[in-house]
Amino acid sequence: MNVQPVQDLPEFATWLNAKPTTLAELQGRPVVLAFVNAASVWCAQRLAELAQWQSRHPGKLQLLVLQVPRFDGERDPDQSLKLLRRQGLNAPALLDAEWDGWRRFGVTAWPTLVLLDAQGRERERLVGLGGELERSLAALCEGSSRPSDEDLHGARELSPEPRLPLRFPTGLAVTTERLYIADTGHHRVLECSHGGRVLRQFGMGTADFMDGDQAQAAFHHPQGLALEREWLYVADTGNHALRRIHLLSGQVDTLCGTGRPGEPIEGPVADPRRTALNHPQGLAVADNQIHIAMAGDNRIWSYHLGQRSLQWRAGSGAIDERDGSGHMAAFAQPCSVAAVQQVLYVCDALGSSIRAMQLRGDLVQTLVGQGLWTFGEQDGARASALLQYPQAIALSPDAPLLWIADAGNGRLRTLRLGGGELSTLELPRRLHGPAGLALGGGAVWIAETDAHAVLRFDPVSGVLSDVPINE
Repeated sequence: MNVQPVQDLPEFATWLNAKPTTLAELQGRPVVLAFVNAASVWCAQRLAELAQWQSRHPGKLQLLVLQVPRFDGERDPDQSLKLLRRQGLNAPALLDAEWDGWRRFGVTAWPTLVLLDAQGRERERLVGLGGELERSLAALCEGSSRPSDEDLHGARELSPEPRLPLRFPTGLAVTTERLYIADTGHHRVLECSHGGRVLRQFGMGTADFMDGDQAQAAFHHPQGLALEREWLYVADTGNHALRRIHLLSGQVDTLCGTGRPGEPIEGPVADPRRTALNHPQGLAVADNQIHIAMAGDNRIWSYHLGQRSLQWRAGSGAIDERDGSGHMAAFAQPCSVAAVQQVLYVCDALGSSIRAMQLRGDLVQTLVGQGLWTFGEQDGARASALLQYPQAIALSPDAPLLWIADAGNGRLRTLRLGGGELSTLELPRRLHGPAGLALGGGAVWIAETDAHAVLRFDPVSGVLSDVPINE
């Protein structure tokens, strides 16, 4: 076994949710240093795998998360911590804002796990989502002492999120009378009045994967929502599944998804629970198909409701920003979609871009976006306008206007279709991590995700108001 001496943690890093410590102080128990970027779904997946292992082996090892920012917005400690907590993280985390720890440990990619033994020596590192995590962690902890009561309880998180009716809400859908909210952090979907009164809850509110009536069913970090007649379709992101709710009966069932990330396969879906998806995040319904922004494999897929089949529409699977037809194109973590008149608009999170895919022919073109590592908040012509980590889009029902939740900039923005410019709405304040949008009832509904709130914006009067969620 190759055992390497190791550096210590960067001295100038900002501890986000725990008291500062050093690797020397942690000796005596194995340590995993997780170098991640909180905006990346692949990092989220690795952290979820670590959390599952720790739940089965409590107190065996200490996990330290080093958040290394990709976007300027993530250099803000509050924004980085919110992004990590959206994923359910409660392990000690520090912000490596200047990439000092990244360089010190010779890290080259997100996510990277550096495994240290009880004496503080590096035993192994796992790069990306490869490697045998179970085997590596078991070997790391082999022969370690029995965890103490303090180890079993873990470190107490400083300044936890407040207990509120919503927790990191994302997906929204709206009718003339109802507002539907993916209450992501509470693992449920809510049906509310426009005034915020909760009428029904779908899902028990605990992270699980079960079909059944509204009280027995269970979701895991649901995100994108799409309404079509009496059906509400749900991107059940944490379960890597496409679910639906029959709004007349309240019954929840699964169209496809195994509960674990996997490689989707084109063709008829004979057994929904044996057909894998990979981090579905955004949904749009058009032509009797559900179009899926599959953030985990950088592709656009379609589920045909009549044929009960999956089709790979566009994206090579590589993380890139490349235009072209169908599989020749490339996306960078597509997270939201909206459809109108045979065009599917795609919000590309890591590419800070808005793309358009023709539903006839699957030709992909970039409307706004200057490349994978170029982002900002500049308005104006498409050739020069910039976004930063956009998280949601929605189409205006009565105007050629695409609304954009520009999460990295905390802005609500619009793109006039047909060659128009990108504009920023003048709001009374910046938004806190907006990650959901819906239009209806004469308003723009905004999931202000990091503030655990839903807002209503009146585009005529310019009034921005809270929607008080009352259970």
